[in-house]
Amino acid sequence: MKDTLAVILAGGKGTRLEPLTRDRAKPAVPFGGNYRIIDFVLSNCLNSGLRKMLVLTQYKAMSLDRHINLGWRDFFCRELDEFIDIVPPQQRIDENWYQGTADAVYQNIYAIEKERPKYLIILAGDHIYKMNYHSMIQYHKEMQADLTIGALRVNCEEAKEFGVMQIDSDQRIVGFQEKPANPRQIPNDPGHALASMGIYVFNTRFLFEQLCHDANDPKSHHDFGKNIIPSIIDRHRVFAFPFKDENRKNDAYWRDVGTLDAFYEANMDLVGIDPLLNLYDESWPIRTQQKNLPPPKFVFGSRGEGDRCGLALDSIVCAGTIVSGGRVERSILGTGVRVNSYAQISDSILFEGVEVGRGAKIRNAIIDKGVCIPAGFEIGYDLELDKSRGFTISNNGIVTVAKTEDLSALSMKPNVSPYRADSPIDEISPPKGKSTPTYSNSKLLRISDSQEDARQ
Repeated sequence: MKDTLAVILAGGKGTRLEPLTRDRAKPAVPFGGNYRIIDFVLSNCLNSGLRKMLVLTQYKAMSLDRHINLGWRDFFCRELDEFIDIVPPQQRIDENWYQGTADAVYQNIYAIEKERPKYLIILAGDHIYKMNYHSMIQYHKEMQADLTIGALRVNCEEAKEFGVMQIDSDQRIVGFQEKPANPRQIPNDPGHALASMGIYVFNTRFLFEQLCHDANDPKSHHDFGKNIIPSIIDRHRVFAFPFKDENRKNDAYWRDVGTLDAFYEANMDLVGIDPLLNLYDESWPIRTQQKNLPPPKFVFGSRGEGDRCGLALDSIVCAGTIVSGGRVERSILGTGVRVNSYAQISDSILFEGVEVGRGAKIRNAIIDKGVCIPAGFEIGYDLELDKSRGFTISNNGIVTVAKTEDLSALSMKPNVSPYRADSPIDEISPPKGKSTPTYSNSKLLRISDSQEDARQ
């Protein structure tokens, strides 16, 4: 694999994931508690034996840059010609931002040429999956291909968002349409199409020739799917490589998580008894930046405090988190989260550093990094109220609170319901009738209880 360079496209805006991408690029969005989205493609490279990587960034790259520098540099040895380099737009060739995926690689030809790789594998930095790229590169060599494309079987409705391929009996690509309105079905497999995963293995010299030709075409979108691939399938050896999942499940796992609902569903799957994505597989580890934090802690409940009990059920709780007398169900708590007494969290994702005040209630929500939820505050119980507060509501009713959102001004008008810690979360409903704000739980608590929360 020393003759192969990995180029990872990590500059996407991720507008459909806003507000999670308001302050960071899509590949830097946290996932599964500990990880960032880009950790999956970087782990695939490392596990596949790829030790030379260029990460091409563009929009809001500071968070991504910091994560790679702190979490990934130590895996590579420069003296052994191993590296992971972050490459911002150089404007060596053009004064514009990257115009498309092909243009992003074209504008970095200088950096690629310096490494003199025989093969290039081009990857997207914003997908969740496990794959051994070594097998794909070997297939590319065996087929004496000019280009090999990772291929995934999807249903025809999903295929409308992908490049769709047609292949012959030798896996050679004979047709390609980018995001077609009516995807062509796989022969003898009705309802399914063969989609491009956005994973490309090129012979480097061949790719340079195609990029230079495309750059001189004023009508081109400078995109692999729209321009490069359709222009070469008739005249060159272009093959499809069927996705071979290292996740070791019955169904292949590959997720785009490009929308809030897709992101939420992929995370919520992780708290299941047998999740589709196995993060605990030691044979294909997913690496990330590991902060030096203490283990998670759960306090109150064992000393006869009655309905004040710190516990988490069917959930993922990361290092540095304290559940101090609150109840967590079917949720993911990132690092350094604090859940105070009598708070309830269900079916939600809390990013790093979130603090949940006493008696607060959260359900069906994504809370971004550093948000402080005031005491008695409710999120996810009244979508119209949440929308009026400026929160983002997805098509499926998932409430997203943006990073470091200041909720203190909103806490003067909470929609708080009486809380009983021994009641199932699903059975608790907002108060009916009176609209008078109530902080009855927190007001009735002893001063010493508040002091105990602060000490944990």
